[in-house]
Amino acid sequence: MIQKRIEILLRLNEYILKNDVTWQSVKEKAERQNAWFTNEFIELAVSSISQYYLEKEALIEFAAGIQSAELKDKKLTVGITMAGNIPLVGFHDFLCVFLSGHKQRIKFSTKDDVLLPHIIQKLYEWVESTQELVVSSEMLKGCDVYIATGSNNSAKYFDYYFQKYPHIIRKNRTSVAILSGNESEKELEHLADDVYQYFGLGCRNVTKLYVPQEYDFVPLLNAFRKYDQLKHHNKFRNNYDYNLALMMLNKQYYMTNESMLLIENPSNFSAIAVLHYEFYTDKNRLLNSLKENTDIQAICGPENIPFGKAQTPALTDFADGVNTIEFLNSL
Repeated sequence: MIQKRIEILLRLNEYILKNDVTWQSVKEKAERQNAWFTNEFIELAVSSISQYYLEKEALIEFAAGIQSAELKDKKLTVGITMAGNIPLVGFHDFLCVFLSGHKQRIKFSTKDDVLLPHIIQKLYEWVESTQELVVSSEMLKGCDVYIATGSNNSAKYFDYYFQKYPHIIRKNRTSVAILSGNESEKELEHLADDVYQYFGLGCRNVTKLYVPQEYDFVPLLNAFRKYDQLKHHNKFRNNYDYNLALMMLNKQYYMTNESMLLIENPSNFSAIAVLHYEFYTDKNRLLNSLKENTDIQAICGPENIPFGKAQTPALTDFADGVNTIEFLNSL
């Protein structure tokens, strides 16, 4: 049974790679509906899913660790509340539950309710029985298990409503980078990917830099001009202008390349079009503290995730460090 579901996912990969007129029109619709979902970043999300989630050997190896619902002789219904901050951000949850053989009832975010619903409809067309496994719903009452992703505030409500059921509740998370000061121009350009891709809206986007004392920011700001085009994006530019105005009104020191504001700030979270930085003296102590910080999704830099790879998680890179497959296996 699980082999059949793997075959369906491999067919899905063929479909999105073929990029026929129908799939193109769906992506265009998603862009029209949500201005943050530009063609560039929709294509990036789809490409990452194809390359890292739907690659045949990786998918087979990943599925080997899954206890199929058929073997347990009991299919549960998993209610999934999906986020909508970046295109197809809930695909990994969908994939995990789909492979497990349990039923899933999905509540889509209004920000991202075009791409995955279309994919699910294609599954219906190919294999009619998938209609029993995957459905969308505005209400998630009556499910046996819940997986919910949202803000820290929404997580409080999720914890309350789902407390009697097995659940995974995900909160706000972000990512950081540790620089040595010896990075090449190419490495800094890769770091720009980690910062700018998806306009910085993802939990794997770098929103804070840790740099050594006397760090020279000029090469970094120049390398970040790789994403100069984003300063012409209306929503992104509005955020940049707003935060720039705040800096000027408060007479706060900042650096900029006209598309990103660099501000010294202890918080790992930053606003859109703003990148925080902080100086460090002891790298090992810093690294240990970051690994213990539950707000951190990913750490980029030497001996950690290579620059430019933050937004290309593997199948086994689970959000919030919570292994979804182990959770499903335990049910």
